[in-house]
Amino acid sequence: MTDDRPRADREQSRLDDAAERGGRAVRRARHRGGQAGRLRARQWEITLVISIQAGLAAAIAALLAQHLLGPGAHVFAPAAAVGTIATAIGQRARRTFELLGGVILGITIGDGLRFLLGSGPWQTGVVVTLAIAAALLVAGRGGQLVGQAGGTAVLIATLAPMERGLELPRIFDALVGGAVGLMVVALLLPVNPMRVLERAAAPIFAILCEKLAELAQATRERDGDRTLGILERLRGTDGDLGRLHDALSGAEEVVTIAPVRWHRRQQYHAYARTAGHLERLVLDSRTLARWSTTALQYDEPIPPELPDAVGRLGQAVAQLRMECRVGDYPRHTRQLVEQCAELAGRAAAGGVKEFGESIVTGLRTAASDLLRASGCEPDEANRIVRRAAGAGEAEVHPPARRQLRRVRPTRAARVRRRTRLASRMLDDSRAGRPARERPAR
Repeated sequence: MTDDRPRADREQSRLDDAAERGGRAVRRARHRGGQAGRLRARQWEITLVISIQAGLAAAIAALLAQHLLGPGAHVFAPAAAVGTIATAIGQRARRTFELLGGVILGITIGDGLRFLLGSGPWQTGVVVTLAIAAALLVAGRGGQLVGQAGGTAVLIATLAPMERGLELPRIFDALVGGAVGLMVVALLLPVNPMRVLERAAAPIFAILCEKLAELAQATRERDGDRTLGILERLRGTDGDLGRLHDALSGAEEVVTIAPVRWHRRQQYHAYARTAGHLERLVLDSRTLARWSTTALQYDEPIPPELPDAVGRLGQAVAQLRMECRVGDYPRHTRQLVEQCAELAGRAAAGGVKEFGESIVTGLRTAASDLLRASGCEPDEANRIVRRAAGAGEAEVHPPARRQLRRVRPTRAARVRRRTRLASRMLDDSRAGRPARERPAR
């Protein structure tokens, strides 16, 4: 169909469209810049906390080593304390035990082989090789234990011939440094576990809410390029998910070993359950974006209930975050999830094709995962979603009512029945039994 508008109007319309697209691009860039700035601020805050913890632990470890272990260069005590603090949050206790195990393993192998082989360059190579091999066999992978076993073996093989009595002080240095590191984390400067979780989960919540709302609008406008861009953006959330896993591990460590944070255990477990399901919601959102893009590419019909259901899902995610932050029962979240499943059921009953059915299935899966994130058991979540989707389908196609009517017996059947009753009454009279009452008709 040709455009009958004047040339000036067509050019003005194209300019308006270009300006609108440019404005949307500027707003998206500004929003992403703001998100990046907030992420950098959170990273700076975490860096500052870890730096202060490491500095305090190093000072205390050096002071204790100097006064408890006697004179000497107790360098390894503050180094062990800093190594304990600087490891990945949530793995400090385990890394401390790995550090001690690596030191002991390195000393044992280094001393034994030095006694058998002597000292020298090739003896040092053999000692380190066997120490690393033994540590890998014990740990099954690289890590603090392997590194400390190799480093301690080098020190024993090279310095022990020149400085006697090196083994025992190194073990005590490791004990003091590791204990001080854990003390700083657990008692002196324990982080707020809920704040750590909230800051780690905030980017994922924001991306889910924003992209689900954008996906609903793009699907409603049948903009396949835009839905493809949303899919690519959702695929780039692996870094945020990794930081969330680290935060979960760190918060669990704090509420386990820090007495001042023990009152946060119940709140942590509730929030951790919700945050643990965010990864599934991200995967569900990717599935919705992928099937929406495919359905638009194949020019399939998109009932208006499908975009509405996707938008309702994004609203439910935002509501869940709000209710988790204040600690309320997620009543409004579950209501929005039920509305999402009901709209998906109405879309399925209204008529969708192959990829549209996949979108409906993805919506029901995401609704179930979101209910589980709000505290529902898996069976209960699936039951709620099935009931809501069934109610939506029934609104479009009500179930046919059965016409119940009494079937009257035929005349031949009535005659046969009367004949049987008469023969029974005759048999009873001949046998002297009382006559049976005639049943009411």
